[in-house]
Amino acid sequence: MTGIFISLEGPDGSGKSTAAKKIVPQLQQLSTQEVVLTREPGGSAIAEQLRDIILDVHNSAMDARTEALLYAAQRRQHIVDVILPALQANKIVLSDRYIDSSVAYQGAGRQLGMQEICQLNLFATQKLLPQLTLYFDIPPAVGLKRIQQKRAQAADRLEKEQLDFHQRVTAAYQQLIKQDADRIVKIDALQTPDQVVADCLAIISQRFNLGD
Repeated sequence: MTGIFISLEGPDGSGKSTAAKKIVPQLQQLSTQEVVLTREPGGSAIAEQLRDIILDVHNSAMDARTEALLYAAQRRQHIVDVILPALQANKIVLSDRYIDSSVAYQGAGRQLGMQEICQLNLFATQKLLPQLTLYFDIPPAVGLKRIQQKRAQAADRLEKEQLDFHQRVTAAYQQLIKQDADRIVKIDALQTPDQVVADCLAIISQRFNLGD
C-alpha cells in the first residue's frame, strides 16, 4: 500500500466532523494524491445500515457486547469497501473515527475492557492502523453542551448517555494518547474552527512532507 491513512478522534461535540469537511479541500491543494473523506460508523452501503442500527435511539435495550460487535463488523466492511481500495490506489484517506473510538466508547464507556475491545478490532481490521490520528481535545461537558446548543436533530443513542459515561470515554482517550504518542497528536478543540483546521493541516503537512 502506498496511500496515507489518517483518522480523526475526539469526544462527542469536539467539532472533528465539521473540521474534516474543511480540511479536505485544503489538504487536496497540498497534495497530488486524491483525498477521500469517510466516517465511522458507516462509510459504505452495508456499514451505513449497521450505523443506523447502532445509533438508533429506539435501540436503547441493545446489549453492550452486541454494540461492540456491530461496531467491529461495520468497521470490517468499511475497510473492505472503502479504506483498503483507496490506500491501494495511493489516495489519502481521512476517516472520521476508527478503532480508538471503540476502545474509548465501548472499552471504557461501556466498561467492557479497553484491551478486550482493542483485540476484537485488531482482528476485524487485520491490524490496519492509521499512520496518524488527530485527537480533538475538549472537556466532555463542553462537547455535550455544544451538541445541545447547535444540533437541530435529536442526539443519537450514544450522545444521550450521561456525563459520567463521556468522562470515562475522555479518560480512555487520554490513556491511548500516552500509549501511542507517535501516532496520536492532540489538537486543542477549544480554539476557533479556523485555527483547529490550520493546526490539523500543519501537522499533516509536516508528518507526510506535503506541499514542499
